[in-house]
Amino acid sequence: MNAKKQLKYIQNYGSLIALFLLVIIISIISPDFRTVNNFLSLLRQSAINGLIAFSMTSIILTGGIDLSVGSVLALTSIICAYIIKLGLSAPIAMIIALIFGILLGAISGLMVTKSRLQPFIATLITMTGYRGITMILSGGKPISRLGDNIFLTQIGKGAFLGIPIPVWILLIFFILFSFVLNKTVLGRQIYAVGSNSKAAELSGISINKIKLIVYALSGFTASLSGLILVSRLGSAQPTLGSGYELDAIAAVALGGTSMTGGRGKITGTLIGILIIAVLNNGLNIIGVSSYYQDVVKALVIFLAVVSDRNR
Repeated sequence: MNAKKQLKYIQNYGSLIALFLLVIIISIISPDFRTVNNFLSLLRQSAINGLIAFSMTSIILTGGIDLSVGSVLALTSIICAYIIKLGLSAPIAMIIALIFGILLGAISGLMVTKSRLQPFIATLITMTGYRGITMILSGGKPISRLGDNIFLTQIGKGAFLGIPIPVWILLIFFILFSFVLNKTVLGRQIYAVGSNSKAAELSGISINKIKLIVYALSGFTASLSGLILVSRLGSAQPTLGSGYELDAIAAVALGGTSMTGGRGKITGTLIGILIIAVLNNGLNIIGVSSYYQDVVKALVIFLAVVSDRNR
């Protein structure tokens, strides 16, 4: 294999190679990392970021970005808890929270499409606004004592065949996103919008419709992640989701999706999700300060973006 082919191979499979190297290195440094229980915990933790990152991939493929996902997560969590406190059943509260997630995501989409704001600005506005509404509804305090309804408790704490329920949810959504992006007309249109929006419009694709769909979907997965967190914690906290948008964007970048849109795979995003999870988990086990963890993640993201530009 000549140097050119080697470079192309590393660029195509760099994130997967990096994941394996990380696992090997951290396993050597800390035997606690390579236990079955720790790997299950790692996968459980990655599910929350994973659901958000899958939707973030579809948005970035269209050339956009969504900074509001963490705030949507927090707000829908508070809405769910608030509805339960009013006396409605947990399943109904969860469904309402998911519907609100879709609506909140759609608002960001409308600001991008109808108001013609840049995605960064539009979602920065909704991120700030949704977080403020969350604080108003909760009074800045957690909402706890939500009962022990099986639907609410199992979604974050339960397991099936020894594997945590959140991991099964992540796997299902990975399959769904893979199918939609690779095998459907909608998927081809998402890629087309990000590759060349003018050409896509001339070919009859409704760009505004596609963007509205991906932002609404982002709101849905963010709210679902919020329900998983509420289940795990046993309460809804107004600070939930803070910084989650950055981890999701990092996972997408690490997976090789072009930040300018039009190119990327959901498989790459899954690898990026696992890299972030392994980094967080491994550095915690080793005892690295959270301040240094942020620096390490920043360096990893920098390398991923530079690699993307080279490609």
